[in-house]
Amino acid sequence: MATRIRLKRMGRKFYAFYRIVVVDQRAKRDGRVIEEVGTYDPNTQPSTIHVKSDRIQHWLSVGAQPSDPVLVLLKITGDWQTFKHLPGAEGTYREPAVKSAAVEAVEKAELEAQKLKAAKSAAAEKAKQEAEKEDSSEASEESAE
Repeated sequence: MATRIRLKRMGRKFYAFYRIVVVDQRAKRDGRVIEEVGTYDPNTQPSTIHVKSDRIQHWLSVGAQPSDPVLVLLKITGDWQTFKHLPGAEGTYREPAVKSAAVEAVEKAELEAQKLKAAKSAAAEKAKQEAEKEDSSEASEESAE
């Protein structure tokens, strides 16, 4: 059986991500797979690539042929260079920063909410003190009369 390592399209319309899979060469693009060996998400900045290197090396060693897009991904991760014993086996792929933009936005919103809450409580305290002053001054005026 001739096997290929290729991409299986997942996700919704206009927002696709891919699984890197080992399939029979005659199978459909999104058909039955032998094994899933990684993922590729081009929607993130930078694109996210997760590969099970040991399984990729196994399938390449038993004769699985990578498709052109998968070959490019394997060169980025360094798995192709490792298989071919070429220099540059560390690859050029760098993991994206752990903190995403969404997490930063949530933290910023929480900080602003805390500031607003503090300002509101300070204003309420000030209004309370002013009300107490007015009450004490009214009481002293009534006692003077």
